[in-house]
This record gives sequence, C-alpha cells and structure tokens, in this order.
Amino acid sequence: MNKIQLKSRAKINLSLDVLGKRPDGYHEVQMIMQQIDLYDIVTLMDKRDTETIEIITDCEYIPRSNGNIAYKAAELLRDHFHISRGLEIHIDKRIPVAAGLAGGSANAAAVLMGLNKLWELNLSTEELMKFGVKIGADVPFCIQGGAAVAEGIGEKLTTIKGLKNVWMVIAKPSISVSTAEVYSRLDLSKITNKPKLSTLLQALKDEDLYTLCKNMVNVLETITEKRHPMIKELKKKMVEYHALGSMMSGSGPTVFGIFKKYEKAKAAYENLKVINKQTYLVQSYSKGYGDE
Repeated sequence: MNKIQLKSRAKINLSLDVLGKRPDGYHEVQMIMQQIDLYDIVTLMDKRDTETIEIITDCEYIPRSNGNIAYKAAELLRDHFHISRGLEIHIDKRIPVAAGLAGGSANAAAVLMGLNKLWELNLSTEELMKFGVKIGADVPFCIQGGAAVAEGIGEKLTTIKGLKNVWMVIAKPSISVSTAEVYSRLDLSKITNKPKLSTLLQALKDEDLYTLCKNMVNVLETITEKRHPMIKELKKKMVEYHALGSMMSGSGPTVFGIFKKYEKAKAAYENLKVINKQTYLVQSYSKGYGDE
C-alpha cells in the first residue's frame, strides 16, 4: 500500500466552560464536543524516492510547510520511528478555515491515523492520541471521534452518548477570530451564565433535544459577540428559522443550529445561504473516526 484516503471530520461544542487559568498559561476547560459529518478529504501518498513532506491543496488559506498541523503530525511520526522516506499530503478542504470547528486538528488526526496504516506502525488508538496531544489539544478528540466531555486543555476525554443523526445548519461568517485574543479578554469573574454539565449529559442520554438546546452555553460567546455582532445575528436567524437552539462553536466565529426535522433544517440552510456564503447542512456523526 502506498496510498490511503480518509475523511477528516469537524467538531462543534455543545457546551464550553472555562474553569480558570493554569500556571503554564493555558486555560482549564470543560466542554462537550460532538463530531459532525462535515469533512475534508485527506489523501496520503508514500514517496520512497524522497524524504520531503509536501502539502498539496487548492485552499489558499492553509500553510504548505511545517506551519501546517498536518505536516507536523507526519513529521512527528516519521522522526519518532526513524522513517527515511517522504510523503505527499493532499487536502481537499471543505471545512471552513479558522472557524472553531477543529478543521486543522481533524487533518492532523487523519494523517496520524492514515500513516499508522500506510507505514504499518500498529499503534493503538490510545497511542495515536498521545502523539496527537503533542501537536494540538483537539487532535486526540478528532482521533477518537463521536462525542466526549473534554477537560484539561481539551485533551482529557470521557466518551459519552452524543447526538445521533441529528440535523444541523452550520454558518461561518466571513470574519476571522483570534482564539488567543478571545481568551485574553475573558474575565471569569464577570461570567454569570455557565453550562450545567450534568443537565446536558442527561439530555443527551435521554435524546432530549429540547432540554439540550435550552441549556447549551459557550462562555466565550459574549467576548466574540461584542467584537462581531454578526454572530449574535446568525444565532437569532437560526431560531427564527425554527432551530431548537443555536450557539457559537469554540472561540468562533461559526454558529450552528440544531433542528428536530430535516425539512426545517433544509429550509433554514436555503435561507441562510443567501446571506452567508459558508453555510452547510450537516448531521451529527457518532460512529467514531475512520475512512468509511
């Protein structure tokens, strides 16, 4: 085998709480992460006649060298296992860039999973996740997939029952958000509305979308919304178009809406697409990671 192709799926946050700042400068978080069936296609081609790692993509917004987390993932495994050959990483980009959807981390996860097969490394999922956290806090979740409570800096995962085949509309406004800046502006003493994890987990267990949507909270929303009112407007539009609930994912700027029925989701998608180009109609994904 000298070629393998995988789908690298995005994620959303069904809740995001910041518990405090750690001595190392990172923030301690507690969040529910849910994989969705919006994906890039990552193709890996083993190159035995060179030692160069090459990123090939038609997306102008992502780096093509070691500034790309997918490149770092390949470099990490190659150096660790002393593999003296090159690699072509083709990324067919469908997940919006810098959107709070872990698109880059999903690409890195696909590289780790793919090279495990391509180079016959025989690493377990747990071992791959340990490599993943070295290059990004979201990478272990993107390897595990499905749904999980993420703690620590996002790398400590507890698998949970997530959403199964639930229709969503994802809308990424044409603005850029700096995660570091959002966290730097966060004043925990001023946050009054925090997610109730036990309530959300029970709602997921009971498949109670109404309770879930009523109790979704992202504490970073207030920071990002102040600088970008479009986010608040998109959330309002989602609800107007019959979403059971709407929230920003990660540090933004992407907004998602959860719908009870496909017909409502499709109508919302068609309406929102007119005012927001990067709008997607997707389902939640619960099967875990893989190239299926």
